[in-house]
Amino acid sequence: MVSDEDPPRGASGSELAAENAETGAHSCQFARQHRPRTELAAESAETGPHSCQLAPMDSAEGAVGRRREAAAAGHAGDAAKARSYLHDDDPMVRSSALRALQRAGDLAARQLAAALDDPAAAVRMTALELAAYRADIAAAAAASRLVDDDDRVVEAAAWACGEKISASDGASAGHADARGSETAAVVEALIRVARSHADALCRESAIAALGAISDPAGLPTILAGLDDKPEIRRRAVIALAPFDGPEVEAALLRASTDRDKQVRAAAAELRGV
Repeated sequence: MVSDEDPPRGASGSELAAENAETGAHSCQFARQHRPRTELAAESAETGPHSCQLAPMDSAEGAVGRRREAAAAGHAGDAAKARSYLHDDDPMVRSSALRALQRAGDLAARQLAAALDDPAAAVRMTALELAAYRADIAAAAAASRLVDDDDRVVEAAAWACGEKISASDGASAGHADARGSETAAVVEALIRVARSHADALCRESAIAALGAISDPAGLPTILAGLDDKPEIRRRAVIALAPFDGPEVEAALLRASTDRDKQVRAAAAELRGV
C-alpha cells in the first residue's frame, strides 16, 4: 500500500480544456475530474524543428498572434486558414489549429490520428481530448498513448479511453463483437496503468476509466485501488458505482471506515447511508 505521507506533487496546471480567451470555452470532463498538471499555454517548443513548418517566428508574440489567428479562423469557419497552421513550428499553434478545424467541422480523421503521434506532448493531449468524442477514431488509437513517455499524455489517454468506450455503448448491435474485442484490449491496457504506473494521477485516471467502461474484467483492479493513495481510493470508490455483488459491498463497507474523510463520504453515498 502506498503511504499517505508520500510527498505531494507540484501544483496542477491550467485545465486542458481551456484554450485561453482567444479559443473560446471548451467543455472537457478530463480537465474537471482528473486535475491535469500542465500549463499548456506555457508548453515550450520541446520538439525541435517540425516538418512542413511555416516560416519560424523569433518572438513569443509571433506565436501568440498565430494562435489567435488560428482560433479566429475556427470561429469564422475558415477551415483553409486554420489548416495552414497545422504544421506550425510552435506546438501550441498546432493545438489551436486542431481545435479550430474541429470547431469548423473540418478536422479529418487522418489529421487527428497524425496529431496523436505529434512530437509535442501538448499536441498529443489536445488530439486525445478531441478524439474522445470522434467515432472515426478508434479507442485503440487513444489506448496506444497509454505507454507514452509523458505522464500527462498517459493521464489524458486513460480519460479518453473511458469516454470513447462508455460513449459507444449505444452503437448498433451488428458491431458488438468488434467492440467487445476492442474493449477487452483497452481494459487490459488500462489495468496495466492502474496497477503499475509510477505516477499517481495516471493510476487514478485509469481507475476512473475502468469505472466508466464498467467491464467486469476491470473490477479487481478497481478494488485494488482501495489500497492506494487517498485520492486514488476516493476515485476507486466512485468507480465501483456500476458494479454490485458481495465483494463490492464488502469493499464499500471497508471504505466507510477509511482514515480519509472524503473516501468515507463517497462510500457512504454509494451505500445510501
